[in-house]
Amino acid sequence: MRWWTLPVLAILGWFVYTLTPFYALYDLARAVQAHDVEAVDRRVNFRTLRLSIVRQMTATARSAIAADPSLDSRERQRLNDAALGISLALAESMVTPKTVTDLLDDGWPQGVEGAKPDKAGRGGLRIDGLGRLLAYYLASEMRGFRTVVMIVPPDAARADQLRVRMRLRGSVWRLIDIEVTEALRERVAQKLAKALARVRGGDRAQPPDLGESLGGSR
Repeated sequence: MRWWTLPVLAILGWFVYTLTPFYALYDLARAVQAHDVEAVDRRVNFRTLRLSIVRQMTATARSAIAADPSLDSRERQRLNDAALGISLALAESMVTPKTVTDLLDDGWPQGVEGAKPDKAGRGGLRIDGLGRLLAYYLASEMRGFRTVVMIVPPDAARADQLRVRMRLRGSVWRLIDIEVTEALRERVAQKLAKALARVRGGDRAQPPDLGESLGGSR
């Protein structure tokens, strides 16, 4: 065996390995386009995804709270605690197989109240050929051996893209994280701000679920 054979085989093996998450992505895309909620459920780690959504919402809320000069330290702590509780409640109702299917379909869950942005629905997770799969591959980023970040859709403007993270566990790639579009993040942040305003005003009632806070139903 020539000395260069092992390096070439190692490079080839790594390239083949980097293709495996895209087979999983293609499989997920087919389930999304078929609106096969059960198939999507099998391909998503919902516990991890809910925690990711909670982190995104609480980070937005805490930035707004920290920027308010009228709050003292005790009030900031109270609102930060409330933001975490509300975010947990919202994530529990927001992150379901149906809402994730809707979100990946066109970047906008159907349960969110108000008009859908004009740009929503022009992309979504669609892979209808090798050319499209190549676009996803070129726009992706491997992070270590077990995690890959993909852009959905890869040819959209940054503000209109989802960033999805998939992780290998055992021999299965599953979706664990979705960074939502700017428009959806702003819509959820508005609802969270209204809930915090009620807390600040002394309303300590249980925060509403998705059906009340975002206008949809479970």
